[in-house]
Amino acid sequence: MVNQFVSMLGCCFGAGSNRISANPIGLKGHFLAVNQSSASRRSCGGKVYVVGAGPGPVELLTLKAAELLRDAEVIVYDRLIQQSVLSLASPSAERVYIGKPAGRHHSRQEEVNEVLVRKAREGKQVVRLKGGDPFVLGRGGEEAAYLAERGVPFEVIPGVSSAIAAPLHAGIPLTHRDVASCVVIATGHEAHRDEDRLDWAALSKLDTLVFLMGVHNLGRIASRLIEHGRDPATPAALIQMAYWPDERVLVATLANIAEEAKRAQLQPPATLVIGEVVKWRERLRIKETSQG
Repeated sequence: MVNQFVSMLGCCFGAGSNRISANPIGLKGHFLAVNQSSASRRSCGGKVYVVGAGPGPVELLTLKAAELLRDAEVIVYDRLIQQSVLSLASPSAERVYIGKPAGRHHSRQEEVNEVLVRKAREGKQVVRLKGGDPFVLGRGGEEAAYLAERGVPFEVIPGVSSAIAAPLHAGIPLTHRDVASCVVIATGHEAHRDEDRLDWAALSKLDTLVFLMGVHNLGRIASRLIEHGRDPATPAALIQMAYWPDERVLVATLANIAEEAKRAQLQPPATLVIGEVVKWRERLRIKETSQG
């Protein structure tokens, strides 16, 4: 019976793992030793954790994300991950940096997918670390689907999206019972297309709009909203690199936000907020340089 039990554990832990003695007397001690190793966590195979890193600072990570980083054997991460977050990982953890240069998002995403599957099939505990929240315009859903289709175990850990965190840090509440009862989060990438999935007529009527990845399409976003009835004088704010040393906040109107952003030389990543809630930034008196 003991030999059968040991054989089963050997299958799970693999040939390179700590061996468990077939000696019934020593079984308990050996089992505890192996149970504390990384092999015990892999349960006969690797697993991928798609983890949201939040807007940047390590103190804004979830407790679960921090725990997984400490236990990870492989960390696959993008460029918007602060060093303080990566410092939580074990020095022995393999770190795979996969940034996405402009114009190569599709090809790089395929590389990311393949790395995740390969490392998991090696029996590793893999953390796929993504800025913000994985399922809010972060391609986390695509990566999870890729893993599911290939039978790779995975789990998704939420993070604080920049769509929420950036306005907050700039002193802009996305909702306020006096001026805004709803908020919409949209991608700014599709604004340059002749045919996109955004209903601009509907968007123009909603209280608060938050656009991610829209710096290069500010003019198109503004013009489409104005064409569909949005007041050109609607307050707008562009928040660059929220919670990072390069954070900057620009407040303008919908009509001139693109021109002002170009003059100020604001760069991606930046979060665009449109709506009457932007006026509350001045009332709340939160300075752009504040990191508290």
